[in-house]
Amino acid sequence: MIQTLAHYSSHALLPLIVALVFYKSSWKLAFIIMLSGWLIDIDHVLADPMFDPNRCSINFHPLHKYYAIAVYVLLLLPKKTRLVGLGLIIHIFADTVDCSFM
Repeated sequence: MIQTLAHYSSHALLPLIVALVFYKSSWKLAFIIMLSGWLIDIDHVLADPMFDPNRCSINFHPLHKYYAIAVYVLLLLPKKTRLVGLGLIIHIFADTVDCSFM
């Protein structure tokens, strides 16, 4: 229960903290863009079973593979894609922390 709460709250709280600290003047937009990193979880519908509490997402689901993570890191470089990349990296970080509890 605590692990699940920590996992889902980190998906929302980390982008909020980053937005409030580094994007003060446009924190709402920055928060929404980073929160959209959650959309990569759409790849979970390809898994069978779709949800397995004992499965680590990292390097299992297509959008959680290492090659995809490399693309997310590259998105940090251009200013226009930085928030998207940051949201995706925060999502992967939260999933990685979750995997460490398994």
